[in-house]
Amino acid sequence: MPKFVITVLVENKFGVLARIAGLFSARGFNIDSLAVGETESPDISRMTIVVEADEKILEQVKKQLNKLIDVIKVQDLTGGEYVDRELLLVKVKSENTKTREKIVQIAGSTGAEIVDMGKKYLTIEETGDEHKIKALIELLRPYGILESVRGGKIALTADK
Repeated sequence: MPKFVITVLVENKFGVLARIAGLFSARGFNIDSLAVGETESPDISRMTIVVEADEKILEQVKKQLNKLIDVIKVQDLTGGEYVDRELLLVKVKSENTKTREKIVQIAGSTGAEIVDMGKKYLTIEETGDEHKIKALIELLRPYGILESVRGGKIALTADK
């Protein structure tokens, strides 16, 4: 099944996220990624939803989203031009100086940033598209990933 990237502008109110997530779960869709945050207006939030779905059923979900009172605009970015980013925080084992230097070098080569250091670990922050995030994870995996968390995809159209 194809993956779709949908943005939904909503009124920034209690319960809106739950109603929208409920529409997807009621149709058996697993949301791969969900990011929500205020826009340039504090009264409006933008939800970026990545979901693997059948096109016909997804069309029905989009129509139902548009019917919700708190929904201002639904936009399917899939197939169009858009800019997207994800955030990764990853804690990697670094128990000796040699390993620490290699990890710092890997982070530097991708533009990632060391945001925390402990005696036996480094925490790295990376921002980029899905491919860049996955590539960094694969480069760090041999050193021992202790923990990682990825922020959901955020996206804006490239036009206008």
